[in-house]
Amino acid sequence: MDADDRRLRTLIERETELRLEMDALQEDIARLELQIAGNNDSNEIDWEEFRAPEWCVPIKANVMTFEWESLAQAVQFDVIVMDPPWQLATHAPTRGVAIAYQQLPDVCIESLPINTLQSNGLIFIWVINAKYVRAFELMQRWGYEYVDEIAWVKQTVNRRMAKGHGYYLQHAKETCLIGRKPSVCSDVIYSERRGQSQKPEELYEMIERMVPNGKYLEIFGRKNNLRDYWITVGNEL
Repeated sequence: MDADDRRLRTLIERETELRLEMDALQEDIARLELQIAGNNDSNEIDWEEFRAPEWCVPIKANVMTFEWESLAQAVQFDVIVMDPPWQLATHAPTRGVAIAYQQLPDVCIESLPINTLQSNGLIFIWVINAKYVRAFELMQRWGYEYVDEIAWVKQTVNRRMAKGHGYYLQHAKETCLIGRKPSVCSDVIYSERRGQSQKPEELYEMIERMVPNGKYLEIFGRKNNLRDYWITVGNEL
């Protein structure tokens, strides 16, 4: 073996070593990002310092016993956003990841008189993978026609894909179904993952572009998504 062959073999071996080191570094980076994201989920908002947007309309109430009929008589909404606390199907649906909110069975969500709150407009329903079929059934029962959906690809602060919990796969996106009228916006949102169950602000901006100066209602809302000129109903406000 001449000198050139030995040098080539040495370079190939060094390249292999560097690739292995790079793979290990990328795994460490991904692991640290998940750890940081988890810490941010629990500590992101200082509720003692929290101030609601000046023109939002928060209503702290039990969604299941709220007087929806009275609200429907007072106002008809152009847009409704729902983030139902879907009941997960198995005893270990997320393989050990804690879910920090109360879940509701489908029959409770179905009993909400959504059809009385809107005579013409759009509905946006966040759905988990296991409840796709059920969400379509509810949309039809409430008088809506499915027209489109939005995929929210979750990202870390470093713009990497933020993997979450799941049973078979680690989910890195959430889906929002749209009913009533066709969407003129993109069906994908790219934004950083924030607190647990906190949805991207870009969705609300998209809705307000689609329905300017509308009457907006969010059900099962949380403090971290309060927004000016929206009525938000939920028991975690």
